[in-house]
This record gives sequence, C-alpha cells and structure tokens, in this order.
Amino acid sequence: MKRAVFLDRDGVLNALILNYQTGDFEPPHIPEDLILFPYALEILQILQEAQFELFLLSNQPDYAKGKTTLENLKKVHAKLDLMLRSEGIRFREYYYCYHHPHGKVPEYSFDCECRKPKPFFILMAKMHYSLDLSNSWMVGDRDSDINCGKAAGIKTIMIENPQSSKYRGSSQPDFTAANLKDALTIILSKK
Repeated sequence: MKRAVFLDRDGVLNALILNYQTGDFEPPHIPEDLILFPYALEILQILQEAQFELFLLSNQPDYAKGKTTLENLKKVHAKLDLMLRSEGIRFREYYYCYHHPHGKVPEYSFDCECRKPKPFFILMAKMHYSLDLSNSWMVGDRDSDINCGKAAGIKTIMIENPQSSKYRGSSQPDFTAANLKDALTIILSKK
C-alpha cells in the first residue's frame, strides 16, 4: 500500500490574495494572482522522490459565493497544473469542492459531501489508489483541513500561515509548522 500526502492549496502551496473590499485574504480568482511560495516546487519534488503519492484537496467556494466565475477558478487550476508538470511534479489527483452551504449560485449552494472537513475525497483516494492512510498526511492551514484529515484517520500538520489565522483554533493537529518546508521536515522524520 502507498503513502500519500494530501495538501490544501491556498496558504500552503501558494500565497493568499488580499481582497481590499473585505480586508480578507482569499484564494486567487484569476491565474495572474496564483503565486507559488518560492520553496513549494522543491518540497513537492522531494515528497515525490520519497515515494509519496501527492493529492491536492481544496475547498473553492468563491464561485458559489458569487465572487468569481467557475471558468476563472478552472483557469487558476490549469496554471497550477502547468507549473507543476513543467517541473516534473505529478499529483495523482486534484480534488476541488466548489460548493458552499450558504452560497448565492443555487446549483452550487448546498451542504455537499465533498467539502472539507468531510473526508470524502481522502476516502475516495484510498479506495482508488490503495493508500495506507495510517502512514499518510494531511497538510493545511485551516481547522477544516485538520478535521478532514482526522476524520479520515491520517496524520495532520497545521501550517500556521498568519493570513489564515482566523480559520484556526478549534482543531487538534498532530503537528504544527510555519510553512511547507517545516512540514516536509516533520514528514520525513516520521517515515
């Protein structure tokens, strides 16, 4: 059975973008706003070389909330995928939840099964890829990431990104890290 690292995207792999109207830091809404952290590609390459299967697991509710188009969100993903592939990094799957229970776009505004903290995508990956969840990891910067990993029975690392601090405080991560570089050190030390 294979080990996996499930990674949240925004605030973990790439920078959050300040919305000047709300004062909140948000995911990128257009490809030009997708800026990977300088160390992200190197860390992903190391994880890949260490024989971890890589999965991206991201809530992307801003179309449901009426903040951007679904086409824009898919363009952001396409840019990410191109950046990763150009460096030889292959994620086994990208799992995106576009729903939100309190959205404005009716067909995307409901309490779905795929939105973190529900472990739907992790359990689906386990089934499809014969993963050893007891030796797998969830890395994220919000309580919903940690609670998702806990619900699936995998080890969790909270990235303490200051821009997402208001979304933390009610989960119990196994480890905390300042950034993905520190998370890598934890993962490799627990092999």
